[in-house]
Amino acid sequence: MDPSPTLARRFWEAIEPIHAVAYFTPEPAEASKAIGLPGWWTGYFAGRVAPLGPVDAVTAAALMFPFAPRKVAYALPEAWAYASPDKVLHTRLGAVRAAVRRVLPTMGRGVLEHLAELLESAVAGCGHEARPLAAAWSRVPRPADVAGRLWLATTVLREHRGDGHSIAVVHSGLTGIEATLTHAATGNVSRELLQKSRGWTDGEWEEARRRLVARGLLDRDSRLTKTGGALRREVENATDRLAADPVTTLGETGVEEAIRLAAPISRHLVDTGVIPVPNPIGAPRP
Repeated sequence: MDPSPTLARRFWEAIEPIHAVAYFTPEPAEASKAIGLPGWWTGYFAGRVAPLGPVDAVTAAALMFPFAPRKVAYALPEAWAYASPDKVLHTRLGAVRAAVRRVLPTMGRGVLEHLAELLESAVAGCGHEARPLAAAWSRVPRPADVAGRLWLATTVLREHRGDGHSIAVVHSGLTGIEATLTHAATGNVSRELLQKSRGWTDGEWEEARRRLVARGLLDRDSRLTKTGGALRREVENATDRLAADPVTTLGETGVEEAIRLAAPISRHLVDTGVIPVPNPIGAPRP
């Protein structure tokens, strides 16, 4: 991470673990199993794209291209034979709301309400050009309870930033697996964790590594070269620029207030082991 992160990045770091509750608590996985979805990853892919409707494997792999296409194809479109996208979405929302209520630290309801209002204001200010996942999640009706509101708002903001990150990666000339290799090369997340979670074979990993070495982005020990480090920083900086809508909407004071309220929640989720660090989804330490 940049030792002097931008306001947009600090905002993301403060709220990302709240969204990640969907991946590291048992309630969503149990709910997916209850409606017939076969396996955790089927629930993951179906759950992320459910607001878009019955997405096929090719489309889903394009939206989430750091994952190996075969891994996505293992889940989609088969998932829709077990449960419709509407059912997947409804079930996931209910399960995540229950999980968030269970793992939230003890805080005054007024604090959570204020944070939810700030995050919802940030969501309202987001543009969705070339951001299909964020656009789809932004159309999901707002839950009545504060736990559901917090999770949905952080999800839209997370997908807004994630869609922007995809734009930045493609603009940099990296493929999904190449971006994953450069991520591993930063040392923030291990190759073993990323390769397993993203579904790339050793052969595919080695082929991508050779391409990056040939381009002068990695050295022969798979470490970022000066050029590779500069490219990686530019991708992250571009991601921050493309995630500026919430910052512009809330203003510096509003963003700092949201960080002040959200960071203790995220810290609690990490310190109590709800969100592992490091983790294969990529949620940062708050």
